[in-house]
Amino acid sequence: MDNGVSSSASQTTSPSSPLELDKPQCNCGVVGAYNHRQAAAMTYYALHSLQHRGQEAAGIVARRYNYERQKFYYYTHKDEGLVLDVFDEKVLTEKLEGNAAVGHNRYSTTGSASAANIQPFFTTYRSGGIALAHNGNLTNTVALRKYLQYEGSIFQTTTDSEIFLHLIARSKKDSQTEQIRDALQTAKGAYSLVILTDNALYAARDPHGFRPLCIGRKKNDDGSYAYFVVSETCALDIISAEYVRDVRHNEIVIIDDEVVKTGEIKSFNIEDTTPEARHCIFEYIYFSRPDSKIFGYNVDRARRKLGKNLAGESPVPPGTSGAVTVIAVPDSGNTATLGFARVNHKHGFNTKFEIGLIRSHYVGRTFIAPGQDKREFKVKTKFNIVRGVLEGRKIVVVDDSIVRGTTSRSLIKLIREAQPEEVHLRITSPPVKYPCKYGMDFPSREELIANHYPDEQGIGDELGVDSLCYLSFQGLMNSVPSGDGIGYCTACFTGHYPVEVDVASGKLATEE
Repeated sequence: MDNGVSSSASQTTSPSSPLELDKPQCNCGVVGAYNHRQAAAMTYYALHSLQHRGQEAAGIVARRYNYERQKFYYYTHKDEGLVLDVFDEKVLTEKLEGNAAVGHNRYSTTGSASAANIQPFFTTYRSGGIALAHNGNLTNTVALRKYLQYEGSIFQTTTDSEIFLHLIARSKKDSQTEQIRDALQTAKGAYSLVILTDNALYAARDPHGFRPLCIGRKKNDDGSYAYFVVSETCALDIISAEYVRDVRHNEIVIIDDEVVKTGEIKSFNIEDTTPEARHCIFEYIYFSRPDSKIFGYNVDRARRKLGKNLAGESPVPPGTSGAVTVIAVPDSGNTATLGFARVNHKHGFNTKFEIGLIRSHYVGRTFIAPGQDKREFKVKTKFNIVRGVLEGRKIVVVDDSIVRGTTSRSLIKLIREAQPEEVHLRITSPPVKYPCKYGMDFPSREELIANHYPDEQGIGDELGVDSLCYLSFQGLMNSVPSGDGIGYCTACFTGHYPVEVDVASGKLATEE
């Protein structure tokens, strides 16, 4: 029987952040499902496809209507760990029954890694129940949190995502749609949201559209359509849903029973005037899966072009072995490496694409004796070399980025154990020199290796390679989609932040 109580999974041991490797850490993945009799199961599979966007925790809130009481009830299950560990068949089919749900994969960019911060968040207020999942970072968190606390709000978490619930609940607008719009006009920064209420599934992207979000649908047995909102299209593929379109930047989408009947999605602007888009360019470089379409464009195609343009700028001639062997740092470097190898070969250099690094996807904690190199063990638990591919060859290693340089250094050391002739490193993005404020977990400027050396040669010497070349900023921009209405956030490379925050006053400086 429905009891209307939102409950959480029992606590389990958290899989430690496997390696904390030298990569920008992703933000989160969000999913919304509406008008599907197994909404929680569909959400589960979609979250599984988005596991690369967050591995700390996962959660689902499902909504079920009690006809006897004529009331909606919401049921929550969330815990630390991977999607496959958090949910089982009994939870999905019995506890999380209902025809609508929202889900979340968490990588914490704000707030601690405590259980209280696991999303989706659920509460009730004067307009009914509301469950919310958020991908991104707000830039006026400090000012809003201080204001809301002064006004009497009591926070249950330390994450900026909870601010949305307080803003919605405190809005003086009459309709729930206007309450949500009012809240989103107050919050600044990066957000891709799914919000489930008694009457609808809402989806929204901030006015600049930093993070991806798209809509799909799937025909039910009765001929009606179930609708889904997900971070990437790979989450639609796993549930055999068709891609409809992206949620546009500065847009609130409403999917309710009327939309199910008519097929016409309702849409409103957040701000009256829509600014130029500022899509996160790192979604193409690293974050998104290559089989996804984000911001309306195929990731695989963009990554191949990154590799091709990198080879055009910084080709590598063969060595005494008679050929250049090009290998990827898996998995994110695989697609770009294909593009690099093809263009390097077109330059007239005998080039072979080989698998020289094997990645283990089953990585746990690393236990070592005092005095041993912990970083070296971390790398070796994730990668191993194929000696026959590397030995005596001139090797080009293609990777997507270098952040601190710690892992790159250990990885090059590992490759040199195979005694290659030479090792050259090619990076399919410019040097990372600035932290991200919109949902990526980059270190401070002081920790970024690119800020410690005047040129590529200095960084290459530090990493132990014979040469290092980054893709130029112009080469990057020539690799990603362009055209009317398409713009990017490149702050991690340039330091130009589309939305900046004055923490002391909460006043925003917006780029013109």
